[in-house]
Amino acid sequence: EVALVEFGDYHPLKPIMVTDTKTRRGARKGSTSSSSSSSSSAPVDPLSSMLDGTDPLSMFAAASASETPRSLKTNLEKEEEVVGPDFEHWLSKRGEILARFTTTEKLSIQCFFASVSGKALSPGSSAVSEKVRTRLEELDDLEEGSQRELLNLSQQDYANRIEELNQSLKEAWASDQKVKALKIVIQCSKLLSDTSVIQFYPSKFVLITDILDTFVFLLSTSIFSSAFHSGIQETLPRLTAMIRGIGDPLVAAYARAYLCRVGMEVAPHLKDSLNRNFFDLLSTFKQISAESVQNQLVLQRVEVPEYLTLYSPAINWILQCIAYRAPEHLLFGSLGRSLACADPPESERLTILNEAWKVITKVRSPQDYVNCAEIWVEFTCRHFTKREVNTVLADIIKHMTPDRAFEDAYPQLQSVIRKILTYFHDFSLLFSMERFLPFLDMFQKDSVRVEVCKSIMEVFIKHQVELTRDPVILNAMLHICKTMHDSVNALTLEDEKRSLALLIIGFIRMVSFGRDFEQQLSFCVEARATFCNLEPVLVQLIHTVNQLAMETLRVVRGSHSRKTAAFVRACAAYSFITIPSLSSIFSRLSLYLLSGQVALANQCLSQSDAFLQAAVSILPEVPRSISIEGKLRSSESFLLDFINNFLATLLVVPDHPEHGVLYLVRGLLNMVQDYTWEDNSDAKVRVYISALPLLAAMSQETYLYSIPKVDSNETLYGGDPKFLSEINKLCETLIGQILDHLKALGRDEVRTETTHCDQHGSVFLSWCFHICNIVEKSCEAFAVKNFYSAKERRRVMGHSVGLSCLSVCLSLCLSVCLSVC
Repeated sequence: EVALVEFGDYHPLKPIMVTDTKTRRGARKGSTSSSSSSSSSAPVDPLSSMLDGTDPLSMFAAASASETPRSLKTNLEKEEEVVGPDFEHWLSKRGEILARFTTTEKLSIQCFFASVSGKALSPGSSAVSEKVRTRLEELDDLEEGSQRELLNLSQQDYANRIEELNQSLKEAWASDQKVKALKIVIQCSKLLSDTSVIQFYPSKFVLITDILDTFVFLLSTSIFSSAFHSGIQETLPRLTAMIRGIGDPLVAAYARAYLCRVGMEVAPHLKDSLNRNFFDLLSTFKQISAESVQNQLVLQRVEVPEYLTLYSPAINWILQCIAYRAPEHLLFGSLGRSLACADPPESERLTILNEAWKVITKVRSPQDYVNCAEIWVEFTCRHFTKREVNTVLADIIKHMTPDRAFEDAYPQLQSVIRKILTYFHDFSLLFSMERFLPFLDMFQKDSVRVEVCKSIMEVFIKHQVELTRDPVILNAMLHICKTMHDSVNALTLEDEKRSLALLIIGFIRMVSFGRDFEQQLSFCVEARATFCNLEPVLVQLIHTVNQLAMETLRVVRGSHSRKTAAFVRACAAYSFITIPSLSSIFSRLSLYLLSGQVALANQCLSQSDAFLQAAVSILPEVPRSISIEGKLRSSESFLLDFINNFLATLLVVPDHPEHGVLYLVRGLLNMVQDYTWEDNSDAKVRVYISALPLLAAMSQETYLYSIPKVDSNETLYGGDPKFLSEINKLCETLIGQILDHLKALGRDEVRTETTHCDQHGSVFLSWCFHICNIVEKSCEAFAVKNFYSAKERRRVMGHSVGLSCLSVCLSLCLSVCLSVC
């Protein structure tokens, strides 16, 4: 029976509705029949989609048939989304790839050969169902005889065979041999999985995709364009996911590149699919180290670096698709990050910077601009001089100052500073940039400004090796340090104050004017006024000035001129004025003593007396307990250490003619007597015991040590009996105080318990040994230790102080022994 069909909506690849008047028998398996009153679809198409069972080509045709005027309007609106002439087409890259990736290896190709007219139906045939049945049989019947493998082809022969297949495809399509055309496309697509000559693969991809492009063109001309494009848009995400199943990373890379090509032609606005392809490509690079790939490279004698270059056309194309019409600041930001990781050739660096900055400076949004400019600062600092960096800073200031846009870009601006400091360690060069300090002025927020200043100071302290007197550096660093100092207020934590003080101290230590001592002192005067709220900085300044005075003494070799004498007195005056501003009592005590010693070494006797008297006068202010690391501890040990150092200094300090004999010693002992010590403390007696060696040393004809060009009491008194008598009286008084203290210890406890008796006995004996050691050391100075001549004995016995000390100590020891027994 003859089947009647409707030809109005006919398309060679769409399902054909067949109306049959009778039930047909002996039909081919898979065909469909129906009664005269029913209709059915054509046999199932073996190319049906795995997604929904519908042939994609038929789906496109059906969509085109059902296109409505409204959808036509929508398609017209979407024409704006098509890539423009600014997009570099694939054809422009084709010739470069073919010329670059060549081979001398022999190639093979498996081709489909079939007669074009063997199974063709005449155009006048009325049995359309028979035509469809024939096409399906042709598509299913891939006989071995229809394929042939051509071996030992040169690269040119291979290209010629591919071109022949391309022409066969066009001829088959033109002669309505759609099945044959589809077979050619399928066979050529299979060739893309062949990597037997891997160096040639990029060129093979170009040649074979020419055939695919031809097929897509022929197909799109037969199916309404909008339906064809919409179908591809819907399948792009699915095809992207399907590529993940390709095992060879090189084949998968070029499959993604081709999918991006098609995506840019039909839906350039769908960036998600492009991005997903790119990140999938990145994830496949770990497969390069897989055993299968490595074995393939070994077999074909291809090194990994050469193998990696085969990916470049695919990666380049995918990146071009992703970057098309992307915001320029994002593209140039990405380029800047890449250049920070890999330096371009030196000859191209300036050109790159100029071309990039032409685009960056035109970005209107301040936030987008600074995001991109901040990245390129590193490239500029790494490869260029301060001139280029200064130009970049000026451009940033120009863009970020209007409307105070910098307030929303502090992180990026801080990053700019960090990158500059990473590459510029010469601060004379850094601060000579005209725009560097104005750039710092954009940090208006206090906390951010302080952090930036701290970062600059940290780099300065770390990398500034030599001392400096450069006025450019000094002025800039003083400005930065003042910014940090001025941020200190009542709410600033102690740790923060300590951190800022250490940075400023580091700067002060790096300042040196050489032999220009007056300029150095002037700098310290200015610094004292600038950093008055940070006590550690003031302490450092006092030490610096004292060191300056001692350096002056070294330069003049101990003999001051009128000018240098006036200068060291000025140094002493600086310290004397600054010390009272310190809140820490122990800092004041130690600095008074140290400054007094420096003044004495420089023969400034009145200044030395003033320092030592000031130290004695503030002793009553010492608290009984001090806070150390948050815990209260007794201050006795610190006070005793200071007094011992003070007593050692008094040996060489001459008495003031207006204040009487041993006025500093008496003043110190009086302060000790009046000081409120802790209960049950023996600190006062320890001071008395420490004073005895001093008094014994003062009674000698020649002191144990002296200061050049300073006349001590040994010279002033010259062994005057009245002076020795004063020492003797003071010694007797001190020893009496010690003896009274020991007796008081014996009366404090009733000797009823052996443990108590043993305890006090051990205390008595320890005191006894201590006193004997003191007297022994004093007697050594008089040459009375073991053996001495009669002449020395008579001289020593003539000194009442030595005898008095010795007799009192012996009697004291005897009384102690009796009390213990």
